[in-house]
Amino acid sequence: MNLLPAFQCHRPATLEEAVRLKAASASARFVGGGTDLLVNLRRGLGDPAALIDLTAVADLATIRRDGDELWLGAAVTLAGLARHPEVLAAYPALAEAALAVAGPTHREAATLGGNLCQDTRCIFYNQSEWWRQANGYCRKYEGDKCHVVLKNDRCYATYHGDIAPVLMVLCADCVVFGPDGVRRLNIAGLYREIGSDHLTLAPGEVLAAVVLPPAPKGRRAGYAKVRIRDAIDFPLAGVAAALTRDGDVIGELKVAITGSNSAPLAIATDVLSGRAWNDETAPILAQSLRKQASVLRTTVVGASYRRRVMQAVARRLVDTLWQQD
Repeated sequence: MNLLPAFQCHRPATLEEAVRLKAASASARFVGGGTDLLVNLRRGLGDPAALIDLTAVADLATIRRDGDELWLGAAVTLAGLARHPEVLAAYPALAEAALAVAGPTHREAATLGGNLCQDTRCIFYNQSEWWRQANGYCRKYEGDKCHVVLKNDRCYATYHGDIAPVLMVLCADCVVFGPDGVRRLNIAGLYREIGSDHLTLAPGEVLAAVVLPPAPKGRRAGYAKVRIRDAIDFPLAGVAAALTRDGDVIGELKVAITGSNSAPLAIATDVLSGRAWNDETAPILAQSLRKQASVLRTTVVGASYRRRVMQAVARRLVDTLWQQD
């Protein structure tokens, strides 16, 4: 690990002030708990002129009801999210995903916005400065080629956040604040499939909140992940699912995954609507996962295993949701 680079640290009290500070320094970075950003800076991955700490912006650290929607501030900690009574009552899968992130001390500091906007990861990127220099750097940072897919013009670093796929199957939106005002978009719209530029936030924009719609009656949702060490690691494969039964058949099934692509990914499942969930229909979901998940050698665990375990975890999760009362 390197020493942290020299930078100024600002702690604005309002979003307007935060955006003004960002406009004054193109290389400045927003920071919440810092559990992802500060580790990368210690590895020499970035050299910001300033860090803009958002944890003093009071509105960002609240969970509030607005009509039938639940608004989650981007600076709410994952620990606070996991124990909030309204989240536990109406969106238990979200609490489940928050509790699956890292360890207890991480969750006390890590924020919802930071988890959603975390950097993509790759075994050729998340290394020390001397290691990356010895290997010729990479397209994501300081280099001009991808070591995962050679002779290609894009970066294939992978997104490994736990919260985003759950919010996708819960049909959540996010609220973004920037120099041009406020805009609202669905969670999937926050991402694009480019490992070196995976967020769609415009320069100066910041994620302010997540908005959850009312939970439909009878919907069951859950999240499952596979990782090497339960107390620390990012998901090698993560699957979120939301299921509504219509008697003995599927009314609606939504599935989203993480740990495979440069963005969290919604899986096409429309073909399963109106059919029972059983040994004949489960392979249809597995086939959709095989077609849409782009698992490459971006982690220390082989791509073949991650493809297979993702399908197994998805089957087990939907089995569980199908059998719930």
